[in-house]
Amino acid sequence: MNPLTGLVLAGSGAVACLAWAHWAVWLAVLAASVGAAAAGRVLGKAVAAALVVVVPFALWALAIHGLFFPEGHTVLASFGPARVTAEGLEYAGGIVLRTAALVVVMLAFSTWVEIPVLRAALVRRGVPAQLGYVLATALGLASTVAERLERIREAQEARGLVVRKSLGGRFVAARLQVVPLVLQLVDEAGERAAALEARGQTLPGRRTSYVDEPDSRGQRVLRWVLAMGSLAVVLAVVVSAVARVLGGGR
Repeated sequence: MNPLTGLVLAGSGAVACLAWAHWAVWLAVLAASVGAAAAGRVLGKAVAAALVVVVPFALWALAIHGLFFPEGHTVLASFGPARVTAEGLEYAGGIVLRTAALVVVMLAFSTWVEIPVLRAALVRRGVPAQLGYVLATALGLASTVAERLERIREAQEARGLVVRKSLGGRFVAARLQVVPLVLQLVDEAGERAAALEARGQTLPGRRTSYVDEPDSRGQRVLRWVLAMGSLAVVLAVVVSAVARVLGGGR
């Protein structure tokens, strides 16, 4: 499969999750993403990276909306000012499901795609070389976040860091791991920028690539259909929202 086909498929799934607020759409996108990751033999990497994002978000959503949802009327349990309501749990579950679908669909693509092939495909279609490199590199970094965090954690534990099992202990450990990760990514970006400059990436002119990309007429048609369909959905949602705002204003 051409990497641009995978990119359009992932983008279409993200558009569907954002355009239609229905659990069936989110479950369909999530199931399709998991199936695609399994077919591409990257399911383990995609799930591990997704858990890093989804689990903390799910805990936050359940704590805020599950316990302090103002529109909740069906009280399941109460703990002082906190009330567990069915409406709050339903709202939090919807947010978590939509976020999980968005995260998994993008990580399934980013862990599957071959960065050199994606960059070559972007440059061949007129995307500036530096922009294509930045986009491809960002996807590559996203696919290795879980691995990088694991290596940082192992290095810190070797130096004496003790990760306590309590929620507070895990948050402290997460903060100690995220700071080195961000510094590492910033330092890497500087090194890559210097390497690009030294290799003449800022010079004008046409470029050739030794990397070949698989493609077919069917894939090209599919990309155009999905791209136009996603654009139509976005325009329909925006126009509808603007019409409601203007109608309410009058």
